[in-house]
Amino acid sequence: MIVPLYGNEENVPALLERLAALHGSVPGGIEAVCVVDGSPDNTYALLLEALPRAAYPSQLLALSRNFGSFAAIREGLRVAGGRWFAVMAADLQEPRVLVEEFFSALRGNEADVVLGTREARADSFVDRAASAAFWGFYRHFVDPQLPPGGVDVFGCNRPFRDHLLEFRESHTSLVGQLLWLGFRRKTVPYSRAPREAGRSAWTFRRKVRYLLDSVFAFSDLPIKIFVALGAVGLLSSVTLAAAVIAGRISGAYDVPGYATTIVSILFFASLNLFALGIMGSYVWRAYENTKGRPLAVVMREDRFPREDAA
Repeated sequence: MIVPLYGNEENVPALLERLAALHGSVPGGIEAVCVVDGSPDNTYALLLEALPRAAYPSQLLALSRNFGSFAAIREGLRVAGGRWFAVMAADLQEPRVLVEEFFSALRGNEADVVLGTREARADSFVDRAASAAFWGFYRHFVDPQLPPGGVDVFGCNRPFRDHLLEFRESHTSLVGQLLWLGFRRKTVPYSRAPREAGRSAWTFRRKVRYLLDSVFAFSDLPIKIFVALGAVGLLSSVTLAAAVIAGRISGAYDVPGYATTIVSILFFASLNLFALGIMGSYVWRAYENTKGRPLAVVMREDRFPREDAA
């Protein structure tokens, strides 16, 4: 069981209760792998104190800074043992039964990866609308395989986990990687509960950055758009040139339009600059992936095995 944590100090007691309940309900029990993603609060200290007394085996990782939840999930998957793995959010907005269904499907060999997809969410209208727009754009312009409700949590078996960890891309989309890998896939719908404590670190700025990373890592849509714009611009230029030549020959006008010339120059110069920015985004991400830097740095790693679980 992999749990990334950032700013979850208020959720720690309830999280520990959820993990204990899962340990009792999942056949064979669980191992909890908590990854503190450079959290500035007391999340790490609370877990370091509580996990050694837990009824289930556990590991506690502390990253050297905030690398993002996807990097934290990868580190948790890397060190976790067992045949099956599941990711759970520390805010506990996903029901416990969802994780139980993940393990049930994986244990029954129904799929290699199980995706939790939201069919309803107890959030404000603004949050629901923003989420629908975000995942709708992702589904239609990045990857049509994405379930309509999006994906926040998932479970997988060891072969899938091993292949997932082979990705060494920075500034990418974990959801895109899950879908790109293929394998046998199953979706489990669920209703997302309201957040009971703390504030979400998934800000609008982070969502926009994640969406851009998803587009640039898994889609050539921006390039196709500018190819289409270039074709339309070329056709328009040829048409306008023909009209100007015809007007000049017929004597309809003698002096070229100064305003039209300036507007045209500014428009196409701005369009070229924007297109260069799009191309630069692809080049920058390709350059970042050539550096070979680690996707996350584990500052401290503690293991708390249970003798009765051996």
